[in-house]
Amino acid sequence: MAPPNHVFTIAKVAKMLDEDEALLEEIALDMEPEDGRLYICDIDDDVQVTAFTPFGVECLTELLAEVKTQKAARSRE
Repeated sequence: MAPPNHVFTIAKVAKMLDEDEALLEEIALDMEPEDGRLYICDIDDDVQVTAFTPFGVECLTELLAEVKTQKAARSRE
């Protein structure tokens, strides 16, 4: 598989999915680099931005759907 030629910041993905960035950040904690989650380091080493490859956006979308299903099931109980 060829390496990705672009990534999306978490802010961009939140806008694309019309979801809360903090929620996506929380969900992304369970993702590994192999899942398409990366960190981008800026000039200031203390600043890291979560980013996703196109595959990572797919994985995050699937995890988000699972989280929403679980929340819906808990609210029905």
